[in-house]
Amino acid sequence: MAKLSVQEIFKNFDKHPALVNVSFDVPEKSIFGLLGPNGAGKTTLIRIINLITIPDKGVVMLDDKPINSNDIGVIGYLPEERGLYKKMKVGEQALYLAQLKGVPYREAKKKLKYWFEKFDIDSWWNRKVEELSKGMQQKIQFIVTVLHDPELLIFDEPFSGFDPINVNLLKDEILNLRDRGATVIFSTHNMASVEELCDEIVLINNGRKVLSGEIHDVKKQFKTDVFELSYYADKKLSLDTNYFEIVDSAKERDISIVHIKILQDKYSSNALLRKAVEQVEVVSYREVLPSLNDIFIQKVNGSLN
Repeated sequence: MAKLSVQEIFKNFDKHPALVNVSFDVPEKSIFGLLGPNGAGKTTLIRIINLITIPDKGVVMLDDKPINSNDIGVIGYLPEERGLYKKMKVGEQALYLAQLKGVPYREAKKKLKYWFEKFDIDSWWNRKVEELSKGMQQKIQFIVTVLHDPELLIFDEPFSGFDPINVNLLKDEILNLRDRGATVIFSTHNMASVEELCDEIVLINNGRKVLSGEIHDVKKQFKTDVFELSYYADKKLSLDTNYFEIVDSAKERDISIVHIKILQDKYSSNALLRKAVEQVEVVSYREVLPSLNDIFIQKVNGSLN
C-alpha cells in the first residue's frame, strides 16, 4: 500500500509558472482523479511524482517520507505518450521491460503468460509491435506497467485508443488493482470515467489547485437545489411560483417528469415532496446534482467560485 502527499509544489519553466503551491493527499488503496484542462500542469506534476522532474520548491511524500530514487521500483507509470519499440517482437519487449522493473526472467515470463491469457492476446507474442493497432499496443503497455505489482500506479489517459469493450476490461482491472492494495492516480479528460472509478479528485487549472475532495462532496458543494420528481400524469401538479420553479418538464407514456428548483431556503426538499404527495401519486424523487463534467467546465471557465 502507498500513501502519497503532494506538499506546496512550485515549478517554473523559463520564468513561466507551471505549478503554484499545489498540495493534496492521495489516500492509500484509493483511485484518485488528477484533473485539469490541457496545459494545466498535470503532466509536470506527474513527472515530479515520478522523479523525472525536480520541483523548485515543495516535496512529495510517499508513506510519510520524501520520495526518492529508491521508490521507483514501487511505482508503475503509464504515460499518455506511448513508448514501445516498433521493430521488436511483443513478447521479447515485454520481457525486457519487465526485467528493467526488477522482475526476474522466469517470473516475468510466468506473469506475462497469465496477463496475455487474461487479455486474450496469446497470439501476439511473436508479432512485431508495429503490426499492432494503437489499442493493442496500449494493452501491452498496461500489462508492463502493472507486472511488477507496484504499490503506486499512475495512469495518464489509459483508455486512449480503446473501444468500449476494452475500456470496460481496463476499468475492471484498475478496480481489481485497487482492491488488491494499490493506490491509483488516474488522469483523464473523460469525466464519466472519473465519476465511475475515482474516490477523490483534485482539479488543477493554470498550475493552481482550484478544487479537491471526495466526488460526492464536490458535487454537493455545487448543488443548485433542483430536484427531479416523477409522477403519474393523470393528475396535475400545482406549486406556488414564489417558492418553487419548474425548470423543465417531460412526459414518458403516463409518467410526468419535472425538474423543480427550490427558491427559498426555508423550504426543504421534504417540504417539496409533501406538497407533491398531497396532489399526485409520486413514482420517484431525487436531488439533481451537477455532473463532474459540468463542474469541470464551469470551474475552469471561472463561473464557479
